Amino acid sequence: MSENATSNGGERRDPEELPAEIREAVPDYDDEYLDRVSDRLMYSYDLDRDVAVDGERFDMTAEMRVRNQKQFLHPALSYADHDMREYVYVRRVSTPSVGELERLVEFAHDLADERVDGHEEHYGTDVTVAVVADRIPDDVADFVAGFSDRTLLKFGYYGHYEVNLVAVAPDRESLVASENADTAAAFRLWERVDPPDEGFFSRFAKRFWR
Repeated sequence: MSENATSNGGERRDPEELPAEIREAVPDYDDEYLDRVSDRLMYSYDLDRDVAVDGERFDMTAEMRVRNQKQFLHPALSYADHDMREYVYVRRVSTPSVGELERLVEFAHDLADERVDGHEEHYGTDVTVAVVADRIPDDVADFVAGFSDRTLLKFGYYGHYEVNLVAVAPDRESLVASENADTAAAFRLWERVDPPDEGFFSRFAKRFWR
């Protein structure tokens, strides 16, 4: 019996070593910071720019899909399949407010209601909203750091979805994130991203380290 996970990403390499069709599919954000974040996300996420969703506009969006399978002798004999997905929405702001973040949390719930397909093979979906700011007020930092929002689907039988928040002020090398916002590591450019331990239940951690 074996276990594996597949995603829409690939081996972590220098961007110049990636096939041209992959590099050409990564948008140019006309923003040095977002371009560097996209260099970390491009291996496992489908990226887009200047996207409007349900009346909210975002400078960057990213989507990742992962399927975990347990196999008995041969890939065709698979069982206990689990699907995971993450949506990431990134917005440039000057100074975020708690009210703005609360509105974005409502947006994330509405998005999950539209896109999460609860079924026996659905393990989890993350909706992560990140604001890139000039500075992070104390009340915003407290709100994000203390934020936790997980919704079980059919008492967990159909998996769950989770809303995560990230607030980052790159010029100040300051970042605060909710507890399970693993994608926050991709925004912390001033720190090295280390390879995680192997294992499906390490969530999606092995998705942007190089």
